[in-house]
Amino acid sequence: MDLFRSERMTLVQLIIPVESAYCAVSYLGEFGLLQFRDLNANKSPFQRTFANQVKRCGEMARKLQYFKDQILKSGITSFVSPTMQPDLEIEELEIQLTGLEHELDEINHNDEKLRMAYNELLEFKIVLQKASGFLLPSKRDTYAEIELGENVHSNGNYLQTASLLEEEVIPSTLEQSRLSSVSGIVCKSKRLMLERMLFRATRGNMLFNQSPADEVIVDPSTSEMVEKVVFVVLFSGEQTRTKILKVCEAFDANCYPVPEDVTTQRHIIREVLTRLSEMERTLDAGLHHRNQALISIAQCQAKWANMVRREMAIYKTLNMLNFDVTKKCLVGEGWCPTSSKAKIQEILQRATYDSKSQLGVILHEMEPTDSPPTYFRTNSFTKAFQEIVDAYGVAGYQEVNPTVYTIVTFPFLFAVMFGDWGHGICLLLGALALLALERKLKNQEVGSFMGMLFAGRYVLLLMAVFTIYCGLIYNEFFSIPFDFFGGSAYKCRDDSCSTAHTMGLFKYREPYAFGVDPRWRGSRSELPFLNSLKMKMSILLGVVQMNLGILLSYFNARFFGKQLDIRYQFLPQMIFLNSLFGYLSMLIVVKWCSGSQADLYHVMIYMFLSPTDDLGENQLFRGQKQLQIFLLLLALTAVPWMLFPKPFIKRKLRQESFQGCEYRRLGGSEVDDDMDNEPDPSNQRYGDFNFSEAFVHQMIHCIEFVLGAVSNTASYLRLWALSLAHSELSTVFYERILLLAWGYDNFIIRLGGLATFAFTTAFILLMMETLSAFLHALRLHWVEFQNKFYHGNGHKFRPFSFSSLTEEGGH
Repeated sequence: MDLFRSERMTLVQLIIPVESAYCAVSYLGEFGLLQFRDLNANKSPFQRTFANQVKRCGEMARKLQYFKDQILKSGITSFVSPTMQPDLEIEELEIQLTGLEHELDEINHNDEKLRMAYNELLEFKIVLQKASGFLLPSKRDTYAEIELGENVHSNGNYLQTASLLEEEVIPSTLEQSRLSSVSGIVCKSKRLMLERMLFRATRGNMLFNQSPADEVIVDPSTSEMVEKVVFVVLFSGEQTRTKILKVCEAFDANCYPVPEDVTTQRHIIREVLTRLSEMERTLDAGLHHRNQALISIAQCQAKWANMVRREMAIYKTLNMLNFDVTKKCLVGEGWCPTSSKAKIQEILQRATYDSKSQLGVILHEMEPTDSPPTYFRTNSFTKAFQEIVDAYGVAGYQEVNPTVYTIVTFPFLFAVMFGDWGHGICLLLGALALLALERKLKNQEVGSFMGMLFAGRYVLLLMAVFTIYCGLIYNEFFSIPFDFFGGSAYKCRDDSCSTAHTMGLFKYREPYAFGVDPRWRGSRSELPFLNSLKMKMSILLGVVQMNLGILLSYFNARFFGKQLDIRYQFLPQMIFLNSLFGYLSMLIVVKWCSGSQADLYHVMIYMFLSPTDDLGENQLFRGQKQLQIFLLLLALTAVPWMLFPKPFIKRKLRQESFQGCEYRRLGGSEVDDDMDNEPDPSNQRYGDFNFSEAFVHQMIHCIEFVLGAVSNTASYLRLWALSLAHSELSTVFYERILLLAWGYDNFIIRLGGLATFAFTTAFILLMMETLSAFLHALRLHWVEFQNKFYHGNGHKFRPFSFSSLTEEGGH
């Protein structure tokens, strides 16, 4: 496994007999290291050879998704242990899925009809119980007699209880009554609109009574609970009745006849309750039968889905192949790692033998016309770091892979900003918990946030380890210093200076063995000292990483044979960066070692403004002024060195190559390599060389590097800023929450302070600050580090693999 450069790839052509094509593609999917090229890109999906097979697989996938939705809707748990089922052919599976879908549709249809009939009976019962309160004989003195001999008005769906309503209940006083009534039930959300519309339709000649239903009714189409209201409308006249019934129908209100006689009401209610109990038993039996059918499907659903996904992938891959002129062979092309070519040949031979084909599969190499895909062999440890790099851009073919260095530099720069070994221990415990549950979580469906944490478990582990290391250097444990590595090198100037807030500290012994001296904590010099330390350390780390990036550009140019890039890009970039910021880094180290009080701000500013002036007390070593003038001249020389030679040399090489001359003065294969492998658009192998475009491109690249050298170095100061912010925030939480609460002699206050401190530490420092430091470390790698050498203009190697189908299906 070589992470520094991608695997060497080979373009191969396969000539497969028709009878062994399915078996060969299936075996290649099991192996998973051959990326097929689509030779039918100009054809629509319906014009391809195996379009019917893909359509059948899509239909089976739809049925399986329908089963999955029904299982989730019914609330059946997905962890049912699968039973051992005999292997099915895809044709048998298709027939079985069709039968199961038909059976399930019939069950659902019958259940919906029963549920609707049950709801109508339930509504009738509720209306009988509620409406009788408005139609009691004691109230006839107020409303006169009420006519109740009505038929069923329930929008035509009331079938099951029609026999209960065929009897006309007409009291002897009905002929003398002057008021009529309509009783029904409507959704609670439509009650107010119904009342207003009835008032307008009858011009106010009606009396609207209502009462909320005591029971909630389930809508059979949506399975949602619906609140309803029982209403009774009192009116006079047949025309008014017709209007009221039409309005009720428009608002989906179901109307039911309510007899005036109490004895008849009780009789009907008893019959309705009997029918309801019978129907409940029928519904329970139907639900049990449906659940049993879904459980049997759930036990095989994952296996069937995997079969269908594999089958569809095979036929989609076969659709990427072309028939030869004899229509007896399929011709395919694809990329594979050079190291896996022999293994692919063995697999194809096995496919020929298993399919009992008389002709073998022919595999031979082809000359590539486009750039090969990029493929890195990764494992569970390196995969997350590779994904971080690929999120910026996939490396070009055989380009230097930043992942090798990101594995170390990314968690380290994170730790520089997050350095606290107490917080590091918390991160370490979380990472170890994810590693301990690795086998369990790998085979489970987890949420997006948990899935992201699990995928980056090794990144989190290294971040925690480096955070502990940097926390020991900063000597911070939840902002508390410790003296693990011997006594402090400083003490107070007198005995009264216990906290060193007034008189300060002075050094009386050898420096503290490892990290920041614990006596700096709480002193008046703490903030200036840590500011200076972390700011200069940030510049040093930034210059080192930027130099590493430029050095990697040299390895890229050397590997691809680009001598022009080495001479007119790598060398001036190294000279420019180190003449300015490399010199600044050297001054920082010299000042630390010598203990000088020189002002480096003054030195760097007047290096440009007045390079010939004496440095005075800011001189750190002999000959510093002459060295600064020399470095300044080098930096000024490096700018035209980067800008002018490369486009002019390219133009000259192009002119001589067109004249048929072999121009080798600069050595090697500069004509081919420097012209063909250049990523900018001005260099096209079969096109004319455009000097103006090449010059403008080089000028943009030069200006970007010169300005970027300044801005990128300043950008690394975020290491200092975030580290200081994290330390100060941790100190505030410790002193203003925990210590303040601990100063009270009250258990409740102390417990509350401890809980508040734990909450703020967990959610602000361990979550928000972790995310902030992660994003800043990501930016430093993507922008400040990778832009020195990384083009990221490649495309991923995406082989035909069943394992990737399984991962996609699991998510």
